[in-house]
Parts: sequence; C-alpha cells; structure tokens
Amino acid sequence: MMDGILLGAATAFSMYNILMVIIGCFAGTFIGMIPGLGPISAIALMIPITYGMDPSSGLILISGVYYGAIFGGSTSSILINAPGVAGTVATGFDGYPMAQKGQAGKALAIAAYASFSGGTIAAIFLLFAAPALASVSLSFQSSDYFALMVLGLTAVAAFAGKGKFLKAAIMTVFGLMLATVGTDSDSGIARFTFGRMDLIDGISFLLLAMAAFALSEALMNVLENHKVSKEEEDELKKDIGTLKLTKEEVKEIVPTIGRSSILGFFVGVLPGAGATIASFLAYGMERSFASAKDKLGFGKGSLKGLAAPESANNAACTGSFVPLLTLGIPGSGTTAIILGALLSYGIQPGPTMYIDNPALFWSVIISMYIGNFVLLVLNLPLIPYIAKLLAVPKQLLLPLIMFFSLVGVYLVTFNNFDIYMMTTFAVVALFLRIVDFPMAPMILGFILGGMMEDNLRRALTISDGSLSFLWERPITLSILILTLILLLMPIISEFLDRMKKRKES
Repeated sequence: MMDGILLGAATAFSMYNILMVIIGCFAGTFIGMIPGLGPISAIALMIPITYGMDPSSGLILISGVYYGAIFGGSTSSILINAPGVAGTVATGFDGYPMAQKGQAGKALAIAAYASFSGGTIAAIFLLFAAPALASVSLSFQSSDYFALMVLGLTAVAAFAGKGKFLKAAIMTVFGLMLATVGTDSDSGIARFTFGRMDLIDGISFLLLAMAAFALSEALMNVLENHKVSKEEEDELKKDIGTLKLTKEEVKEIVPTIGRSSILGFFVGVLPGAGATIASFLAYGMERSFASAKDKLGFGKGSLKGLAAPESANNAACTGSFVPLLTLGIPGSGTTAIILGALLSYGIQPGPTMYIDNPALFWSVIISMYIGNFVLLVLNLPLIPYIAKLLAVPKQLLLPLIMFFSLVGVYLVTFNNFDIYMMTTFAVVALFLRIVDFPMAPMILGFILGGMMEDNLRRALTISDGSLSFLWERPITLSILILTLILLLMPIISEFLDRMKKRKES
C-alpha cells in the first residue's frame, strides 16, 4: 500500500498534473458560480477534452472541476442567494445574511477555510481508510437509508425560528408533495402531471431553488424598494472586503468544522446520500448542539451556520469517491459521470483498482488535497474583488440576478414551460415569504422526498409489506433512536431550564 501511495504522490506532484488541478479548480469555480451549470454539466463538458490525456491526468482535471464547482456555488449562494449547486443551498442560510450585513468578505473567507478544512480531513480519511470504508457503506440497506432520510428531515427544526415550527413543518410537507410530481419510478405511472408532458420528469431542483431563493429575493427587493443612502453605500463598500477573523471567531468555528467534516465524509461515503444531504444534516446537527443563545443567531448570519454546511459538502464530495473508486458504484449524479469517464478510459473501478492501477487510484486521492489547497490559494486573494459584486447598484444587480436565474434554468432543458413554472413558483414564494413562511424546509422536503419514497418502498418490499424493518435492523433502529433524541432535545432542554428556574426561585 505504501508503495502505491508513493507512486501516486509522484504522479500527483508532477508539474503537468499540478497544472491540471489548477486549471480544473479555476474552471470549476467559474462554472459553479453560474446558476444552471453545476458540477455535472461542467464535468460532462470536460470529458471530451480529457480523452487524449493520460487517465490519471484526466481524472485529476475532472476532480478539480468538481471541487471548484462546489466552491463556486457557495460564492453565488453567499453573495446573491442564488445556489447554483444543490450542495450549497444550506450555505446561503447564514452566508447571505452575513453578506447583507456588510460581511461578505468574512463570509467568503469562512467558506474558503471551512471548505479547505473539510476537504483536507476527508482526504486524510480517504487516504488511509478507503478500502475498509467501502465494505461499511455496502452494509447499508434501504431501511437504513430511509432512517437516514428521516434523520435528515429533523433538520427542519433548525430552520424554524421560535414559534415557527408549524410553519416549517407545513413547508416540509409542501416540499415532499412537490417531490411526488412526475413519473413513478416503480410503476411508470405519471403522477400529478395534469396530462402535461412537461411534468413527466418531475420538477427540477434547480428551478425550485432559483425560484424560492434568487428570483423571490429579487422580487422582494423590488417590492420593498429600499433606497440605500450614500452613507450606507459607502459603509457597504468599505466592509465587504474584510477577510480577517478574530481569535474568538476562529475558536467558535473550529469545533464546528471538525464535527461537520467527519459527518460530511461519512455521509458522502454512502452511495446515494451526497453533498446536499451532508450539508443539511451538518447544519441541523450544529444548531442542535448550539446553546439557546447561539440558536437565535442561526439563519441571521451565524458563523457556525455557515461553516457547518461548507465543511460538510466539501468532505462529502471527497467521501463520494470511496464507493466510486473501491466498488465502482457512483454515490451521486456527479460521480456517475466520473464513472462514465473512467470506463471511457478503459478502466474498471472496483475492489482491486488500488492494486491494478495504483498510480491512478492514489494520485487522484492525493490530488484532492492539492485541489483544496489550490482553491484556498486561488480564491482568498480574489475574495475582495468577488465581494465587490454586492457594491453594484441594486438597480443593475436585481435585473442581472433575474436574468441569470431565468437563463440558467432555461439552458438546462430549453423548455419555455420551465420559465412559466419558475415565475409562478417565485410569486408563490414571494407571498409565503411575506407571511413569514421559511423556504428552506420546502427545499429540504423536496430533496429528501424522492429518496425517502424509493427507499421506503424497497424496504417494504424486502420485508413483505411489514413495518418490522424499522426495529429489526440495528443500524435502522440506531438512526431512528438518534432522530427521536434530536426531536425531543429541545423539549427536554426547556423542561430542564424550567426546573432550574423553579429551584432558583
């Protein structure tokens, strides 16, 4: 194994492959910032370019694009609340409020540090434990995945302010309902399509996310018609480039980054889970661990709320390479494209890949760490310039956000119906925001809905229609007990606080 690692290090640290990492990270960052062109599109565009390359160099370039796109998606989430990539939706929950408060530079810096740390921790895990973890990921069955999705839904509490849990729950159910639109994967029957062929494939996540966040945010700004005074504008321009973190702020986010990176990596290892679920789970977990005072800051520009999903989504990206490289099973849509690229090079990923192709296997893993370092070095100096985007007058910025949102969604399918549907969703989202309904639980329900249904159906089929799978498998039962504890934690905490106050009085 050590010989293979040394061979991989020699391949990864060659000048040509380092150049490939830099090009990949730079191209990915740029593409990730454009709504509609996520990592899947970016990698698909790169595959023909890599045909003439050595397989190691080609995969190193593709991996760089993958990381860069996730990082670029975070930037657009933070600056204009337009998550171009599903894995960075949760980043905007606290990153965008920070940008609105004139802390865009700090928010981007935290995102860069958290992404680098998450990627580094995950790369270390991947380097030393990839083959062993592959067998663990294979032990997960449908019932375990279903329990994991239920655990993910408990994050809904993280998006509910005080006294708003019912509203958050209603929005989650709304998201779950939207996830049922389209062709049933099991029976092939069209559901809730109202006879329209445009809805046969269901509702696009990108369309829903852009309508709920970017477009409705722009419309909200138009409605509010808030005129920024000269003093406020000068203050905004002065503060957006601030990157420095105080010692207290570093101390605050370091444990969050550690916990979220580990969680993100293990979620990424599970086939089908991915960066999106990892980021939502990390956000929910961090809010559960926060003190009553810190909880109030979530959703309003909390440093922990920004660091948690950023660490987790990057770590999950690295983790998703475990089932791909060691089992040949793609853990997400993006790794499915990478699997296609590997097969086109004539390489079959699997348990013996690190023995048969040590240079490729280990050089890709080592290049992931190099990629994270390159992203940090490339993007930190650029943050003051990127953050200046917020200094663009709103009269110009708002039409641009609307234009890129609509064009980004249209370019995916070239279907006018998507534009009509997106506009309708944006108007509905605008109304819901005015009456103070949170958007995040709807997105969470929509993301988890399809996977929950598929896994529940498979688990019921395996157990012959019985619900006994909920308590018969130790992994399922453990995850469900953890879910119950997380749900009861606020009630128990409040009960203990009241008991303490009674004793004191």
